Amino acid sequence: MNLKDLHKQLLYLENTPLMPVIFVGHGTPMNAIEDNEFSYKWHELGASILYPQAILCVSAHWETRGTYITAMQSPKTIHDFYGFPRELFAQQYPAKGLPELAGDLANNSLPFSIETDYEWGLDHGSWSVLKHFYPKAEIPVLQLSIDYTKPLSYHVELAKELNFLRRKGVLIVGSGNMIHNLRMVTPKNGDFNIEYGYDWAIELNEKFKSRIYDRDINSLTNYKSLDSAVNLAIPSLEHYIPLLYTLALQDKDDQITVFNDKIVAGSLSMTSIIIGQ
Repeated sequence: MNLKDLHKQLLYLENTPLMPVIFVGHGTPMNAIEDNEFSYKWHELGASILYPQAILCVSAHWETRGTYITAMQSPKTIHDFYGFPRELFAQQYPAKGLPELAGDLANNSLPFSIETDYEWGLDHGSWSVLKHFYPKAEIPVLQLSIDYTKPLSYHVELAKELNFLRRKGVLIVGSGNMIHNLRMVTPKNGDFNIEYGYDWAIELNEKFKSRIYDRDINSLTNYKSLDSAVNLAIPSLEHYIPLLYTLALQDKDDQITVFNDKIVAGSLSMTSIIIGQ
């Protein structure tokens, strides 16, 4: 059995209307504990979209050789950062996992060969956002890793195979940043959320949005042909790949909405999208 046929077997998940898919520009880990315009919008979305039976998150902060999915009953909260206040390290997001779904996806994933993982947990790309979406942590959460050895086309094709989960009440969230160059960020008074963008970042953000609205995933997959500034915007791929997962999961009639559309600290795009609603 392949992933497309698996939906018939997931009897522990009810059939639902089509769930939305979300790409979140997650920005600084401090957004986990700050009440700001970005975290407020995450909270607002959690209260307004269809209530999920489970969440599958593709985070920029779990890169692996091979593709893995968390399969433990109680994933740990990972504090994968340093130099931040003690309050941030004290944060916990005690969501349960969903081992049944992880196992079914892994056992029926050829030719993608997803493997189950019992060591990782929820990194800040997931929990720092989800704690605003669903503060009670009452919804099971799984993470899907990013195989850094694979071309971008692999991630697009895998995402397409997972589309059926949208009809099984699974909210799929990609968490990264379309433009993410930490070496060039210019926080003001230690604040990474001050709205300010280099000219190249602002222009490229607009180009990305244009391709997103046009459903031009081919151009975004072959992003290096878009503009020479992509070398500044995407010095490494891990924060960009979750966007491709999100876009590849869309249906042709899905509405596309942009939110949190700002460049902060010069070279960090918080621009986010929701597909379907």
